[in-house]
Amino acid sequence: MILDRILEHKKAELRRKANRGYLASLKAKIADRPDPLNFCLALEQACTPDSPALIAEVKKASPSQGVMRPEFHDRFDPVKVADTYKKHGAAALSVLTDHAFFQGKLDDLVHVKDNVGLPTLNKEFMIEDVQFYEARAHGADAVLLIVAALDRIQLENFYAMAKGLHVDVLVETHHEREIDLVLERVPEAKLIGINNRDLHTFSTDLALTTRLAQRIPPDKLIVSESGIHKRDDVLQILKAGAKVMLVGESLIRADDIGKKIQDLRGVTLKEG
Repeated sequence: MILDRILEHKKAELRRKANRGYLASLKAKIADRPDPLNFCLALEQACTPDSPALIAEVKKASPSQGVMRPEFHDRFDPVKVADTYKKHGAAALSVLTDHAFFQGKLDDLVHVKDNVGLPTLNKEFMIEDVQFYEARAHGADAVLLIVAALDRIQLENFYAMAKGLHVDVLVETHHEREIDLVLERVPEAKLIGINNRDLHTFSTDLALTTRLAQRIPPDKLIVSESGIHKRDDVLQILKAGAKVMLVGESLIRADDIGKKIQDLRGVTLKEG
């Protein structure tokens, strides 16, 4: 399974960072950074009856698709991509920082946050304490916890660590039992993601959002992730109860990113 490969590589990568000096440098950077933005509130304020709020994803590559656009081989400008998202109505951003499988880096995160200014999620495979300090030191307003990658104790501890660093948490699920685990172990979690991508086959099915959303209390913000390519897809997840959509591939690959955002959201932005 691709997730297992990613996690094994991530463990080896983090072992190379395991020293007190590195953690101390991260804590010093955190002390110099402004307070995080309220990621969750920005999404709550942006969702409407006609469209979920949009978390637009900045990523250069993926394990299944490779480099997302031909020109990214020579030059990938995450700030330019993120700024386009902002101009066309994204409520928040997601920045991939895994290098081995997505060709991202922490510098992408800090450059996007400092130059674009929207609430920003560090899209990373969080399995060690130090990663939360990395996220906060590089400007993250929110982090991702993938339930399939964690045991129950890690889920609880990592959630508490993130909140202790004043960043929001998107808790990602793929199955009913994971929904139940989140509601039991971190009942205060507000943002619950449903990833429509199968971790074994990497195929996507929006029916997963429809099925799992029924299990989530109405006071939560449901984030539908992956497989959202057209307006009908948006209407399907909206009907299921999703108040937020996280979209990456279909935006990055679009000939006109701005128009693609408008099409998904069902709006036309006025010139000027």
